[in-house]
Amino acid sequence: MKKILLNAMIAGVLAVPSASWAGPGEEIISRAADQQSVAVTIYNDNLALVKDARRVRLGRDLNQLAWREVSAQMRPETAQLRNLSNPAGFRLQEQNFDFDLLTPEKLLETYVGREVAVIRVNPATGAETRETATVLATNGGVVLKFADRVETGVPGRLAFAGVPDTLRDTPTLVISLINPSAGLQNLELSYLTGGLSWRADYVAELNASDDRLDVNGWVTLTNQSGADYPNARLQLVAGDLNRVRDAQPLPRDVMTMAAKAADAAEMQQESLFEYHLYTLQRPTTLADNQTKQVALMSASRVPVKKEFLLHGANYYYSGQHGELGQKIKVGVFVEFDNTGEGLGIPLPRGVVRVYKKDGQGNAQFVGEDRIDHTPKNETVRLKLGEAFDVTADRKQTDFRKLAGTGRHNYVFESAYEIVLKNAKSEAVTVTVREPMPGDWTVMSESQPHTKAASGTAEWKVRVPAEGRATLTYRVRVMY
Repeated sequence: MKKILLNAMIAGVLAVPSASWAGPGEEIISRAADQQSVAVTIYNDNLALVKDARRVRLGRDLNQLAWREVSAQMRPETAQLRNLSNPAGFRLQEQNFDFDLLTPEKLLETYVGREVAVIRVNPATGAETRETATVLATNGGVVLKFADRVETGVPGRLAFAGVPDTLRDTPTLVISLINPSAGLQNLELSYLTGGLSWRADYVAELNASDDRLDVNGWVTLTNQSGADYPNARLQLVAGDLNRVRDAQPLPRDVMTMAAKAADAAEMQQESLFEYHLYTLQRPTTLADNQTKQVALMSASRVPVKKEFLLHGANYYYSGQHGELGQKIKVGVFVEFDNTGEGLGIPLPRGVVRVYKKDGQGNAQFVGEDRIDHTPKNETVRLKLGEAFDVTADRKQTDFRKLAGTGRHNYVFESAYEIVLKNAKSEAVTVTVREPMPGDWTVMSESQPHTKAASGTAEWKVRVPAEGRATLTYRVRVMY
């Protein structure tokens, strides 16, 4: 029944010309064919600035301009139309954003309380008959009032007298304006819109000895704005802009996306206020419902530091605990400096995925981590996972309360043993990082520590191949 209803209404729309409504005949319509250029600047947080330049023939004085093929997620309060040819005397009076698109259901809804023509076809003779009915309701179906009865459903095709101005086949910004002189004008419409976003993705490959990597950065662009941007001048802004948030943002259905790869090394960056601006050095087309990748950077043989890290906790320095864990996983980190050929540029926030070739030369995924916006000359640090062959056993071997009866004058002394085990065929160095609470002093230790921060002690412990190493230390803490 629903399919029959839709087909009937579509047939009615096509059968009757739009004549009785104030419509496109009174408007100057600008389509995508008028477009001279389009520039798109995309920000990190689902926001973009669109500048759409078109050449449009306007009349003198009052004009009603329908600017078609704009983003369906346009923020109309940000729209600004400028006359680049004759700015003097050009002024705007009113603008309306028509984003309620024409569908059979929408058309029928606008005719509630109005008359439509019901067309029936005699299946035996093929003869058509017409009868006038008033649309009473469209909720959950159609209710029609004829001269002598009320019917539900659609007994035939529906024919409509016209299409209201507010229903458009594509999102349209309708602008009332005063133009000083008739003729072709160079106009530019700029506006902010949702539905356009970008993110950075990085792919890195470690060498056999884990001391060098090749890294390639990609910008992934997603267009779900409801509009195409052909041959656009594309710019991207990396940084955290402050924005006034809507109390209840409008929902939008998730759309399917297609992927397309681009050529390498085509992004040029510069500073913009307290952010960074990346400019694609050639025009590109952002089609609606598409994801596209553009090369951002590429660097090879970047020096890498690999670290095995065992991280403790400060709670066990103020109580008696005994065993603190066996076969504790040791984290694996790699880090490199954002300097050198191919690097040394601001790296936008994104995910770094790391691969390494196996014995047959096939690249295997070994972990990923997310980085924040990283300036040049800073260090990029990635946690790739937990080591399989390097583990630790930790226990508290002694605990004493030396002083304290009040709330802030406690003194504790405790001792610890950490056994690091290495099943690998080569020796490794494990960083043991212990957060120390209060005022702390290491009373004794099996090897020297470094004070990495005011509340952190670190030991670098060398663990032999297929062997183990033991770290012991005693700490006094005061609260």
